[in-house]
Amino acid sequence: MGVTKMSQKNAVIRRLTAVETLGCAQVICSDKTGTLTQNKMTVVDYAGHDQDLIAAGMALCCDAELKKDADGNEEVVGEPTEAALVAYSSMQNLPKTELVELFPRVGEAPFDSGRKMMSTVHKNNDMDSPAGLDTELDKLIAKSEYVQFTKGAPDVVLKHCTHILSDHGIVPMSENLAANVKRDNARMAGKALRVLSLACRVYHERPEDFSDKALEQELIFIGLVGMIDPIRPEVKAAVAECRTAGIRPIMITGDQLDTAVAIGKDLGIIESADDAILGSALDDMSDEELLNKVGTYSVYARVQPEHKVRIVKAWRARNMVTAMTGDGVNDAPAIKSADIGVGMGITGTDVTKNVADMILADDNFATIVAAVEEGRRIYANIRKSIQFLLATNISEVISILIATILNFTILKPAHLLWINLITDSLPALALGMEGGEGDAMKQKPRSAREGVFASGMDVDILYQGAVTSILVLIAYFVGEFLETGQWHITASNDGITMAFLTMSMCEIFHSFNMRSRRGSIFTLSRQNFWLWGSAIAALILTSVVIEVPALAKIFEFTTIDMKEYGIAMGLAVLIIPIVEIVKVIQRAVDKSHREKEEAAEKRAKKRD
Repeated sequence: MGVTKMSQKNAVIRRLTAVETLGCAQVICSDKTGTLTQNKMTVVDYAGHDQDLIAAGMALCCDAELKKDADGNEEVVGEPTEAALVAYSSMQNLPKTELVELFPRVGEAPFDSGRKMMSTVHKNNDMDSPAGLDTELDKLIAKSEYVQFTKGAPDVVLKHCTHILSDHGIVPMSENLAANVKRDNARMAGKALRVLSLACRVYHERPEDFSDKALEQELIFIGLVGMIDPIRPEVKAAVAECRTAGIRPIMITGDQLDTAVAIGKDLGIIESADDAILGSALDDMSDEELLNKVGTYSVYARVQPEHKVRIVKAWRARNMVTAMTGDGVNDAPAIKSADIGVGMGITGTDVTKNVADMILADDNFATIVAAVEEGRRIYANIRKSIQFLLATNISEVISILIATILNFTILKPAHLLWINLITDSLPALALGMEGGEGDAMKQKPRSAREGVFASGMDVDILYQGAVTSILVLIAYFVGEFLETGQWHITASNDGITMAFLTMSMCEIFHSFNMRSRRGSIFTLSRQNFWLWGSAIAALILTSVVIEVPALAKIFEFTTIDMKEYGIAMGLAVLIIPIVEIVKVIQRAVDKSHREKEEAAEKRAKKRD
């Protein structure tokens, strides 16, 4: 049921073990594009001396296409970043369909995440300027048989440029002109824009070699475009919830550092640029150095796939349960290395999905956080069910043991079988349907090494089983007294019947105690209708088997009057106030421990 609930929230679990692991996740390493952001790129800024040439060159140097849908309306089909470039070109009245006719592609050096550039070579069929303007570069392109456009990361493209289009035409690249480009880049990146640069090269004859090494040299720098990928509105709250829950969110992106820092600050992932680092800086660190420094950084920019693997392994080496998201084929090793591999359902490749433990149907970071909360709820419910079953079974064992020692029969085998089938199993299943208590994401993640009986659960099982046994024994002896008029240890049909009723109803009432292991059941805001249903069903069935003569005869019960029935029920309901009193004491002890731990942490921070 919990896994079904996760799938309804767009978190598809591929391996059931991931549900338990999610509950103790301590670090979530997430891609930016599409997960933290909406993956809906729009060009909103540019820098350069020929906007139309920038728009045309960007549209030609990409694989997105402008097509017509069934209604005849034009739409852009392709990867979001490239689709934004084609849309930008159309806004400048330079639709890609027309540009391709004038400048058909004859060769390319495809985009590579290592060199962060893409180059395309086009034949000039029109022998005229693609922008229709009178800049020196337009004239140069018009006189050339072939033109190459190269787009990519500004810092990388700039290194391959020997000239630049400026106010004075095409001039050699200088330190001052390069500094101007870098300032424009920093200005856009500071506004959390993703920045791409465009350069070109002209040829009087078709190039013989279309490799990146042959094409990407002696380029003319044209300009920059800045694109915004809006942050998902729900992610900021999800990041804040992560921090409250003791989970550290990590943003990993291919964007440049300034852009990554701006987005990280906006989301609340980091407070300053000191918390961010370039992927290239990881190359200078040994695995031991990264292990010591990985806790310093929460934003990684210009990251390569191999860096993701090292980041995940470093966190895991610090005994932190780590989740990793990804969509591309190159992300598969990092996803496989993580404790919880998360694949993207929309943009993810089949390779990524196959190695993932969980798939996000909506590619949304907030969905991961919701899945963590659901994982914590499921694990908590499993512990509640285990505690309930063990406590009730221990109460049966103690009761039978004491009766055996004192040489009397308190419950018969058929009675125990009925209790295990009806008043044990039904409430235990209903507890698995219990909703969250509301504070699941206000607690620190549990340790992956923590056993199921941690946090005093073993003690709870023992005392709750013992209390139930005492109530059942009291019910037996009261029944014996009401039947014989004397207090002594002997066989009593009334005592057996009252003990059976008290044991059955005590377990039902105790199942309500287990809706929360520490919280008061009187403060829970929602009701568990499955538990109410199991309680009503158990009450009816137990009363029927006692009061209907034919059934009572089969189970060897005697008919008890309303006084005996009321006493047995009254003893059974006492389990609730007794456990509530113990919970009050436990909460006070837990609060004292937390205050001591917080004080110790504050002292440690002051020393640091």
